Amino acid sequence: MTGHVLAARCDSLGDVLLTGPALRALRAGAGRLTLLCGPRGRAAAELLPAVDAVRTWHTPWIDAEPKPVDPAAVDELVAWARAEGFDHAVIFTSFHQSPLPLALLLRLAGVPRISAISVDFPGSLLDLRHRVGDDVHEVQRALSLAHAAGFALPGGDVGRLRVRRPGAAPPVAGPYVVVHPGTSVPARAWAPEHHRALVIRLAAQGRSVVVTGAADERALTASVAGDDALDLGGALSLPQLADVLAGADAVVVGNTGPAHLAAAVGTPVVSLFAPTVPAARWRPWAVPHELLGIEVPCAGCRARECHAPGHPCLDDLTPDAVADALERLAPAIDREEVWA
Repeated sequence: MTGHVLAARCDSLGDVLLTGPALRALRAGAGRLTLLCGPRGRAAAELLPAVDAVRTWHTPWIDAEPKPVDPAAVDELVAWARAEGFDHAVIFTSFHQSPLPLALLLRLAGVPRISAISVDFPGSLLDLRHRVGDDVHEVQRALSLAHAAGFALPGGDVGRLRVRRPGAAPPVAGPYVVVHPGTSVPARAWAPEHHRALVIRLAAQGRSVVVTGAADERALTASVAGDDALDLGGALSLPQLADVLAGADAVVVGNTGPAHLAAAVGTPVVSLFAPTVPAARWRPWAVPHELLGIEVPCAGCRARECHAPGHPCLDDLTPDAVADALERLAPAIDREEVWA
């Protein structure tokens, strides 16, 4: 049993959720587990059952909108890590991120053992330099590092995503589906007019539809919902969103954090997956799903803004195709029969 373990996952909401199984492995072999995360991942970190404490720190070499390096903030992080007296730090990253800047800061803080996946030569910054293949799912990538560092999932834990949630009542009576039109990256978003057409078609089929989104997406969710769906844009905290997703028959969502939150509560996902990053690494984990997208020559571009005319990888996908995928995952129910 290791004493106090520090885990680091410093990017976004979905990334933190996908690291959840690895964090449970760390916690099974640690007396205490602290998670260092970025501001974008904080809300997800607070839902993870294995984490004892969360520390938020903006990481300039990882955050999608990096702030200038602040020497005072760096000194504060080093002082905090030194005071915590961590016995082992495990730095989780995606394939395109480097763990070495954070490893250097933790070395300055006196952390005696540091583990990470690193393509680059780490010198004395890492005690364990782990290697993995290219097309490994993010969940498996993180679990592989945890196992190499000497931590294993407890018995009976098969490595699915898991979150704590309030357990609130569903927002509508009877079966419903969720349509989540927003994404954290514009290049991963299906067109709003396609979402609107999908909602109209689903409502015509007799389905109840709930549209969800963040506070800054209220205009988007209102236009998508129209008079045909319940618009919850900006109305839900992340735990509340988890409850809404948990009660749904399925969710239609892009490659963004709520897709992984849906997987964490066991809800099937129609994944509108723009191939800006490989689906092998980022598809919904261990939950029934339909992966939809159009193969394009620029796949793997990692672009935040699409520069291809017409955004063909997603916007060539028709609302009919999405509705058909939803029907395969969660067949429409005759509501009169169900509620008679």
